[in-house]
Amino acid sequence: MDVTIYHNPDCGTSRNTLAMIRNSGIEPTIIDYLQDPPDREKLAKMIADAGLTVRQAIREKGTPYVDLGLDNPALTDDQLLDAMLKDPILINRPFVITPLGTRLSRPSEAVLDILPDTHKGAFIKEDGEKVLDAEGKRIV
Repeated sequence: MDVTIYHNPDCGTSRNTLAMIRNSGIEPTIIDYLQDPPDREKLAKMIADAGLTVRQAIREKGTPYVDLGLDNPALTDDQLLDAMLKDPILINRPFVITPLGTRLSRPSEAVLDILPDTHKGAFIKEDGEKVLDAEGKRIV
């Protein structure tokens, strides 16, 4: 299965998502979006395909979101996309694209909705939260 993750290796949620993809037996295409951000068309498509608004796809924490005045509700989607493209740290992460769909994997286990049921056993997130049992089945 062809899987792409827009990844930030410094983000725990992104690392957990990548590890869950690998736990399913898939080695994804990894794009460090801070170094190689998507173009405007690709970013807008990822956001739409994930069922999000542009505002929902902006990362606030640890970014210049407030300093840039992006909390202004009068800003248009085009203005928000411009800011995200200018400063990719504003793109929330990780976005994952598979033939089964596109997700902003926050929380990281949201990626399970768009992966095949081929997990190789248990999965525990970095913080100790159990996500998959020994048979690779989701813990609810």
